Amino acid sequence: MPMRLAFPPIRSWVFLLLCLAGGCKEKKVSLAGNQPVRVSDFLASFDRVKPPFQVTDSLLEQPVSDSLLISYKVFTQFVPDSVLARDLGKGVRPRIYPVARAVSEKQETYVIARLQAGDRKIFYLACFDGHNHFLASMPLLRLDQLASTSQVSSLDRSFTLFKTIRRRNADGTLSEGKDVYVLNPEGRSFQLILTDALDEKPTELINPIDTLPRKSRFAADYVSGKRNLISVRDGLRPGRIVFFIHFEQDKGVCTGELKGEASLVSPNKAVYRSSGDPCVLELSFTPTTASMKELEGCGSHRDLRCVFSGTFTRKKEVKKKKVGKK
Repeated sequence: MPMRLAFPPIRSWVFLLLCLAGGCKEKKVSLAGNQPVRVSDFLASFDRVKPPFQVTDSLLEQPVSDSLLISYKVFTQFVPDSVLARDLGKGVRPRIYPVARAVSEKQETYVIARLQAGDRKIFYLACFDGHNHFLASMPLLRLDQLASTSQVSSLDRSFTLFKTIRRRNADGTLSEGKDVYVLNPEGRSFQLILTDALDEKPTELINPIDTLPRKSRFAADYVSGKRNLISVRDGLRPGRIVFFIHFEQDKGVCTGELKGEASLVSPNKAVYRSSGDPCVLELSFTPTTASMKELEGCGSHRDLRCVFSGTFTRKKEVKKKKVGKK
Protein backbone atom coordinates (compact mmCIF):
# COMPACT_ATOMS: atom_id res chain seq x y z
CA MET A 1 0.00 0.00 0.00
CA PRO A 2 1.44 3.36 -0.98
CA MET A 3 2.34 5.62 1.93
CA ARG A 4 0.02 8.56 2.38
CA LEU A 5 1.41 11.86 3.64
CA ALA A 6 -0.62 13.70 6.28
CA PHE A 7 -0.92 17.41 5.63
CA PRO A 8 -2.21 19.94 8.16
CA PRO A 9 -5.66 21.42 7.53
CA ILE A 10 -5.92 24.38 5.17
CA ARG A 11 -6.57 26.76 8.10
CA SER A 12 -3.22 25.75 9.63
CA TRP A 13 -1.42 26.57 6.37
CA VAL A 14 -3.09 29.95 6.20
CA PHE A 15 -2.08 30.70 9.80
CA LEU A 16 1.51 29.61 9.08
CA LEU A 17 1.74 31.83 6.01
CA LEU A 18 0.37 34.79 7.95
CA CYS A 19 2.97 34.18 10.66
CA LEU A 20 5.78 34.11 8.12
CA ALA A 21 4.54 37.31 6.51
CA GLY A 22 3.70 39.32 9.60
CA GLY A 23 5.83 37.83 12.33
CA CYS A 24 2.84 36.50 14.31
CA LYS A 25 2.85 39.49 16.64
CA GLU A 26 1.10 38.74 19.90
CA LYS A 27 -1.89 40.94 20.59
CA LYS A 28 -1.18 43.47 23.32
CA VAL A 29 -3.05 42.99 26.57
CA SER A 30 -5.31 45.83 27.68
CA LEU A 31 -3.83 47.64 30.69
CA ALA A 32 -6.78 49.98 31.29
CA GLY A 33 -8.29 47.90 34.12
CA ASN A 34 -7.39 47.51 37.79
CA GLN A 35 -6.34 43.85 37.79
CA PRO A 36 -2.64 42.89 38.19
CA VAL A 37 -0.80 42.21 34.94
CA ARG A 38 2.50 40.53 34.07
CA VAL A 39 5.54 42.79 33.76
CA SER A 40 6.13 41.35 30.28
CA ASP A 41 2.68 42.55 29.19
CA PHE A 42 3.31 45.94 30.77
CA LEU A 43 6.60 46.43 28.94
CA ALA A 44 5.19 45.07 25.68
CA SER A 45 2.59 47.89 25.65
CA PHE A 46 5.47 50.28 24.86
CA ASP A 47 6.61 50.10 21.23
CA ARG A 48 10.30 49.19 21.06
CA VAL A 49 12.62 51.75 19.47
CA LYS A 50 16.33 51.88 18.82
CA PRO A 51 18.15 54.99 20.08
CA PRO A 52 18.77 57.75 19.24
CA PHE A 53 15.20 58.72 20.12
CA GLN A 54 13.70 62.06 21.12
CA VAL A 55 10.47 63.66 22.31
CA THR A 56 9.45 67.31 21.98
CA ASP A 57 7.03 69.61 23.75
CA SER A 58 4.99 69.91 20.55
CA LEU A 59 4.23 66.17 20.73
CA LEU A 60 2.53 66.73 24.08
CA GLU A 61 0.08 69.07 22.36
CA GLN A 62 -1.16 66.29 20.07
CA PRO A 63 -4.21 64.21 21.07
CA VAL A 64 -3.80 60.60 22.17
CA SER A 65 -6.25 57.69 21.95
CA ASP A 66 -7.73 56.31 25.18
CA SER A 67 -7.41 52.84 23.65
CA LEU A 68 -3.76 53.00 24.75
CA LEU A 69 -4.56 53.99 28.34
CA ILE A 70 -2.60 52.37 31.18
CA SER A 71 -4.53 52.63 34.42
CA TYR A 72 -2.89 54.28 37.43
CA LYS A 73 -3.36 51.01 39.33
CA VAL A 74 -1.45 49.02 36.73
CA PHE A 75 1.30 51.62 36.27
CA THR A 76 1.99 51.82 40.00
CA GLN A 77 2.25 48.04 40.11
CA PHE A 78 5.66 48.59 38.49
CA VAL A 79 6.52 52.25 39.23
CA PRO A 80 5.90 52.95 42.95
CA ASP A 81 3.21 55.55 43.67
CA SER A 82 5.57 57.14 46.22
CA VAL A 83 7.95 57.89 43.35
CA LEU A 84 5.17 59.45 41.28
CA ALA A 85 4.09 61.55 44.28
CA ARG A 86 7.66 62.82 44.60
CA ASP A 87 7.80 63.85 40.94
CA LEU A 88 4.19 64.95 40.33
CA GLY A 89 2.82 65.99 43.71
CA LYS A 90 0.89 64.15 46.39
CA GLY A 91 -2.57 62.99 45.37
CA VAL A 92 -2.06 63.43 41.61
CA ARG A 93 -3.45 60.48 39.63
CA PRO A 94 -2.63 61.17 35.99
CA ARG A 95 -3.90 59.47 32.86
CA ILE A 96 -1.02 57.41 31.50
CA TYR A 97 -0.19 56.38 27.93
CA PRO A 98 2.76 54.33 26.61
CA VAL A 99 5.16 56.04 24.20
CA ALA A 100 8.34 54.03 23.63
CA ARG A 101 10.71 51.37 25.02
CA ALA A 102 14.44 50.87 24.50
CA VAL A 103 16.76 48.15 25.83
CA SER A 104 20.45 48.77 26.55
CA GLU A 105 23.35 46.35 26.07
CA LYS A 106 23.17 45.70 29.83
CA GLN A 107 19.54 44.61 29.33
CA GLU A 108 18.18 47.61 31.21
CA THR A 109 14.79 48.66 29.84
CA TYR A 110 13.95 52.34 29.48
CA VAL A 111 10.27 53.20 29.01
CA ILE A 112 8.78 56.60 28.22
CA ALA A 113 5.17 57.30 29.15
CA ARG A 114 2.93 60.30 28.61
CA LEU A 115 1.26 61.52 31.82
CA GLN A 116 -1.65 63.97 31.86
CA ALA A 117 -3.35 65.59 34.86
CA GLY A 118 -5.61 68.49 34.03
CA ASP A 119 -3.64 70.99 31.95
CA ARG A 120 -0.32 69.41 32.94
CA LYS A 121 1.36 67.11 30.44
CA ILE A 122 4.64 65.28 31.01
CA PHE A 123 6.86 62.76 29.26
CA TYR A 124 8.01 60.47 32.07
CA LEU A 125 10.96 58.07 32.00
CA ALA A 126 11.29 54.87 34.04
CA CYS A 127 14.07 52.29 33.97
CA PHE A 128 14.05 48.58 34.87
CA ASP A 129 17.01 46.21 35.37
CA GLY A 130 17.70 42.98 33.50
CA HIS A 131 15.21 41.16 35.72
CA ASN A 132 12.53 43.80 35.04
CA HIS A 133 12.74 45.25 38.54
CA PHE A 134 12.19 49.01 38.90
CA LEU A 135 15.43 51.00 39.16
CA ALA A 136 14.74 54.72 38.74
CA SER A 137 12.51 57.30 37.13
CA MET A 138 12.36 61.02 36.38
CA PRO A 139 10.25 63.60 34.49
CA LEU A 140 11.79 63.73 31.03
CA LEU A 141 9.94 66.78 29.68
CA ARG A 142 7.29 69.02 31.23
CA LEU A 143 5.06 71.09 28.97
CA ASP A 144 5.35 74.75 29.97
CA GLN A 145 3.21 77.74 28.98
CA LEU A 146 6.05 79.92 27.70
CA ALA A 147 5.65 80.96 24.07
CA SER A 148 9.33 81.94 23.93
CA THR A 149 10.72 78.46 24.70
CA SER A 150 10.84 75.03 23.08
CA GLN A 151 12.01 71.77 24.63
CA VAL A 152 13.57 68.55 23.33
CA SER A 153 14.59 65.53 25.42
CA SER A 154 16.54 62.68 23.87
CA LEU A 155 18.17 59.32 24.52
CA ASP A 156 21.37 58.63 22.54
CA ARG A 157 22.97 55.33 21.53
CA SER A 158 24.97 55.16 24.77
CA PHE A 159 21.71 55.70 26.75
CA THR A 160 22.75 59.14 27.92
CA LEU A 161 19.82 61.51 28.48
CA PHE A 162 19.77 65.07 27.19
CA LYS A 163 17.17 67.65 28.28
CA THR A 164 17.45 70.74 26.08
CA ILE A 165 15.56 74.02 26.27
CA ARG A 166 15.80 76.74 23.62
CA ARG A 167 14.59 80.29 24.14
CA ARG A 168 13.97 83.15 21.74
CA ASN A 169 15.01 86.38 23.43
CA ALA A 170 13.33 89.75 23.11
CA ASP A 171 16.12 90.99 20.80
CA GLY A 172 15.59 88.07 18.39
CA THR A 173 18.62 86.05 19.49
CA LEU A 174 18.44 82.41 20.59
CA SER A 175 19.70 80.90 23.84
CA GLU A 176 20.06 77.23 24.73
CA GLY A 177 20.42 75.34 28.00
CA LYS A 178 21.06 71.65 28.51
CA ASP A 179 21.12 69.07 31.33
CA VAL A 180 22.74 65.68 30.78
CA TYR A 181 21.93 62.59 32.87
CA VAL A 182 23.08 58.97 33.06
CA LEU A 183 21.60 56.04 34.96
CA ASN A 184 23.29 55.23 38.28
CA PRO A 185 22.09 51.65 38.96
CA GLU A 186 23.82 51.41 42.34
CA GLY A 187 22.20 54.64 43.51
CA ARG A 188 18.89 53.72 41.82
CA SER A 189 18.67 57.19 40.28
CA PHE A 190 19.47 59.26 37.23
CA GLN A 191 22.61 61.28 37.91
CA LEU A 192 23.12 64.80 36.56
CA ILE A 193 26.60 64.88 34.99
CA LEU A 194 26.54 68.15 33.05
CA THR A 195 24.61 71.41 33.12
CA ASP A 196 24.84 74.10 30.47
CA ALA A 197 22.52 76.80 31.80
CA LEU A 198 20.65 79.36 29.74
CA ASP A 199 22.57 82.63 29.64
CA GLU A 200 21.59 85.52 31.86
CA LYS A 201 20.03 87.52 29.04
CA PRO A 202 16.48 88.35 30.17
CA THR A 203 13.68 87.16 27.93
CA GLU A 204 10.46 89.00 27.27
CA LEU A 205 7.71 88.04 29.70
CA ILE A 206 4.75 86.95 27.59
CA ASN A 207 1.26 87.11 29.09
CA PRO A 208 -0.83 84.33 27.45
CA ILE A 209 -4.17 85.83 28.61
CA ASP A 210 -3.39 89.46 27.77
CA THR A 211 -6.00 89.74 25.01
CA LEU A 212 -8.91 88.29 27.02
CA PRO A 213 -11.72 90.66 28.19
CA ARG A 214 -11.05 92.72 31.32
CA LYS A 215 -14.40 94.26 32.23
CA SER A 216 -14.87 92.78 35.73
CA ARG A 217 -13.87 94.70 38.84
CA PHE A 218 -10.50 93.11 39.52
CA ALA A 219 -9.52 92.33 35.91
CA ALA A 220 -6.13 94.01 35.53
CA ASP A 221 -2.37 93.41 35.60
CA TYR A 222 -0.67 93.50 39.01
CA VAL A 223 3.11 93.79 39.09
CA SER A 224 6.07 93.70 41.44
CA GLY A 225 9.12 94.74 39.49
CA LYS A 226 9.63 93.79 35.84
CA ARG A 227 9.54 90.00 36.23
CA ASN A 228 6.64 89.38 38.62
CA LEU A 229 3.07 89.46 37.36
CA ILE A 230 -0.45 88.50 38.39
CA SER A 231 -2.74 89.00 35.41
CA VAL A 232 -6.50 88.70 35.89
CA ARG A 233 -9.17 88.61 33.19
CA ASP A 234 -12.91 87.96 33.02
CA GLY A 235 -13.96 84.40 33.78
CA LEU A 236 -15.51 82.10 31.24
CA ARG A 237 -18.48 81.64 33.60
CA PRO A 238 -20.13 83.86 36.24
CA GLY A 239 -18.38 83.84 39.59
CA ARG A 240 -14.99 82.94 38.12
CA ILE A 241 -11.83 84.68 36.94
CA VAL A 242 -9.05 83.66 34.59
CA PHE A 243 -5.52 84.36 35.83
CA PHE A 244 -1.87 84.02 34.87
CA ILE A 245 0.95 84.25 37.43
CA HIS A 246 4.68 84.49 36.82
CA PHE A 247 7.15 85.21 39.61
CA GLU A 248 10.91 85.14 40.06
CA GLN A 249 12.81 85.17 43.35
CA ASP A 250 16.49 85.29 44.28
CA LYS A 251 17.47 86.97 41.00
CA GLY A 252 15.66 84.37 38.93
CA VAL A 253 17.12 81.34 40.71
CA CYS A 254 13.64 80.31 41.87
CA THR A 255 10.64 80.77 39.56
CA GLY A 256 7.00 79.80 39.39
CA GLU A 257 4.24 80.04 36.81
CA LEU A 258 0.58 79.07 36.76
CA LYS A 259 -2.36 79.74 34.44
CA GLY A 260 -5.89 78.73 35.39
CA GLU A 261 -9.41 79.64 36.41
CA ALA A 262 -10.38 80.49 40.00
CA SER A 263 -13.76 80.66 41.74
CA LEU A 264 -14.81 83.76 43.66
CA VAL A 265 -15.49 82.59 47.23
CA SER A 266 -16.17 86.10 48.58
CA PRO A 267 -16.41 89.60 47.06
CA ASN A 268 -12.63 90.10 47.35
CA LYS A 269 -11.23 86.58 47.26
CA ALA A 270 -10.83 83.79 44.68
CA VAL A 271 -9.48 80.25 45.04
CA TYR A 272 -7.87 78.08 42.37
CA ARG A 273 -8.59 74.34 42.44
CA SER A 274 -8.37 71.98 39.48
CA SER A 275 -9.14 68.28 39.08
CA GLY A 276 -5.94 66.24 39.13
CA ASP A 277 -3.87 69.14 40.50
CA PRO A 278 -3.01 69.16 44.24
CA CYS A 279 -2.29 72.90 44.08
CA VAL A 280 -4.72 75.19 45.93
CA LEU A 281 -4.02 78.91 45.55
CA GLU A 282 -5.80 81.91 47.07
CA LEU A 283 -5.98 85.33 45.39
CA SER A 284 -7.09 88.35 47.45
CA PHE A 285 -7.87 91.78 46.04
CA THR A 286 -8.13 95.41 47.10
CA PRO A 287 -8.84 98.29 44.73
CA THR A 288 -5.06 98.71 44.23
CA THR A 289 -3.43 95.33 44.97
CA ALA A 290 -3.60 91.59 44.42
CA SER A 291 -2.08 89.09 46.86
CA MET A 292 -1.40 85.39 46.32
CA LYS A 293 -1.10 82.68 48.95
CA GLU A 294 -0.31 79.00 48.43
CA LEU A 295 -2.74 76.95 50.53
CA GLU A 296 -1.73 73.48 49.36
CA GLY A 297 1.27 72.10 47.48
CA CYS A 298 1.87 73.80 44.12
CA GLY A 299 5.32 72.24 43.70
CA SER A 300 4.66 71.15 40.13
CA HIS A 301 4.24 74.82 39.12
CA ARG A 302 7.35 76.23 40.84
CA ASP A 303 10.86 75.42 42.00
CA LEU A 304 11.18 73.67 45.35
CA ARG A 305 12.88 76.55 47.14
CA CYS A 306 10.06 79.09 46.79
CA VAL A 307 6.27 79.33 47.06
CA PHE A 308 3.46 81.39 45.58
CA SER A 309 3.21 84.38 47.92
CA GLY A 310 3.36 88.16 47.92
CA THR A 311 1.41 91.33 47.18
CA PHE A 312 1.44 92.99 43.76
CA THR A 313 0.42 96.53 42.78
CA ARG A 314 -2.31 97.18 40.24
CA LYS A 315 -0.95 98.58 36.98
CA LYS A 316 -2.85 101.41 35.37
CA GLU A 317 -4.39 100.29 32.10
CA VAL A 318 -3.17 102.18 29.07
CA LYS A 319 -6.21 103.05 26.94
CA LYS A 320 -5.73 102.92 23.23
CA LYS A 321 -6.35 106.23 21.53
CA LYS A 322 -9.29 106.25 19.16
CA VAL A 323 -8.58 107.61 15.74
CA GLY A 324 -11.06 110.43 15.07
CA LYS A 325 -12.41 111.63 11.78
CA LYS A 326 -10.70 114.66 10.27
